[in-house]
Amino acid sequence: MPRYEFRCRACGSTFEVSRSMSEASAPATCPAGHDDTVKLLSTVAVTGRGTGSAPSPGPSGGGCCGGGCCG
Repeated sequence: MPRYEFRCRACGSTFEVSRSMSEASAPATCPAGHDDTVKLLSTVAVTGRGTGSAPSPGPSGGGCCGGGCCG
């Protein structure tokens, strides 16, 4: 189940709530009991190795100076 982060406008605390995606925008109550909260935007970090790869430089090392074209 996704977790959403909220901040309480009354006391300033931040807290997380686990709820379904269909309830993502529903109001949340602060653990201290305040109702004036706002949902924070979250960033998702994705790490790992993909199956594709970047092109590798040629045998001369690639680039202008590595390829011997600089004078």
